[in-house]
Amino acid sequence: MSAHWTSEPAGPISGRLRVPGDKSISHRALLLGAIARGRTEIDGFLPGQDCLATLAAVRALGVRVEQPSGDRVLVDGVGLQGLQPPAGPLDMGNSGTAIRLLAGLLAGQRFDSVLTGDESLRRRPMERLAEPLRLMGAVIDTRAGCAPLTIHGGRRLHGIDYRLPVASAQVKSAILLAGLYASGETRVREPAVTRDHTERMLLQFGAPLARSDRSAGIRGGGELSAAEVQVPGDFSSAAFFLLAATVTPGSDLLIERVGLNPTRTGLLEILRRMGADIETETLPAPPGGEPVGNLRVRHARLRGIDVPAALVPLAIDEFPVVFVAAALADGVTTIRGAEELRHKESDRIAVVLRGLRALGVAAEERPDGAVIRGGRLAAGRVDSAGDHRVAMAFAAASAVAGGPLEIADTANVATSFPNFLDLASAAGLRLAAAASAVDD
Repeated sequence: MSAHWTSEPAGPISGRLRVPGDKSISHRALLLGAIARGRTEIDGFLPGQDCLATLAAVRALGVRVEQPSGDRVLVDGVGLQGLQPPAGPLDMGNSGTAIRLLAGLLAGQRFDSVLTGDESLRRRPMERLAEPLRLMGAVIDTRAGCAPLTIHGGRRLHGIDYRLPVASAQVKSAILLAGLYASGETRVREPAVTRDHTERMLLQFGAPLARSDRSAGIRGGGELSAAEVQVPGDFSSAAFFLLAATVTPGSDLLIERVGLNPTRTGLLEILRRMGADIETETLPAPPGGEPVGNLRVRHARLRGIDVPAALVPLAIDEFPVVFVAAALADGVTTIRGAEELRHKESDRIAVVLRGLRALGVAAEERPDGAVIRGGRLAAGRVDSAGDHRVAMAFAAASAVAGGPLEIADTANVATSFPNFLDLASAAGLRLAAAASAVDD
């Protein structure tokens, strides 16, 4: 059975809503809580499939984890040296964040481990992760450059000074986690700023980390102390409602308590440059926590732009929204420097543009981006290729399509936003789930 959605054009998108907790922060809170001393309390945890895979892996590594409610998790940390050998391979499902961060954490353990995932995850490149860890002394085998990853334990790691060839928060984070187990200092230098959730949380847990412009360094041999983590709403999840309210006439929507980490909110700048009407109200952040605020978005007519390359790493997970916004804008939008999108849950450049063309949009695919001539979306059918963010981006735009849309292969939305359909309906979108007996 293959899940799919059907939609009808909708009226204004309005009201107040709160999106689920941030997926990136939820992963990191589990992992750092596991290797800290004491009980870490996580409020606002995202109970989606990706984060639940990380939770299961942490338990398999001998860590006691309680989940008194869906979004509250208690982790009894075992310290840096307290993890236990898992009984078998650790299945990370569809989560690229989980497999890469765990690879860094496991590279310095005394035991062997195997990290794997679903078919989609096993196609994603892992050598650029394995290479710097090997430079630190880790022994990691890949299968043709992809998962499963076999990590051979008992190796002595040493610090390195590593310049990332491609901006990647996941690879940066893996190296820093491995640096906790390495002798000397481990430093990572970035070609462009990427999300800094790992650095912020390492400091919150008491790690010996130093930061400067586009670099972070950590010294091994210390200990982490448990912390209270307040997980804000996931900005990437809020992005779909920002799009829906922007493009739908009469809309006025308030999205409450969203994470506003400046390394994550490049989409706000992109949409505002396109003419979006989005107000930000900054709220007090919890001690040691992430910036948080409310977003109020009203309908506005968008115009095409040349997306600045500097904003690409700050909006990398939101580019399905950018592509669809461009298709609904007046004029031409040009996107460059986004080749990283080809290595996500799907080849997001190819998959989104194929969907746009199926709905009558003139879209030219380029190796590192696209040229999209805006207008309107016709009725029709798009295939999300099992990519949760692609499915939700088209769902957001369905409010102003020229007729009914069918969005195929949507089951993986549960990885990051398990209650998306409920919130979308509450906000005014007209979406329904169905099941098809044939593979799409």
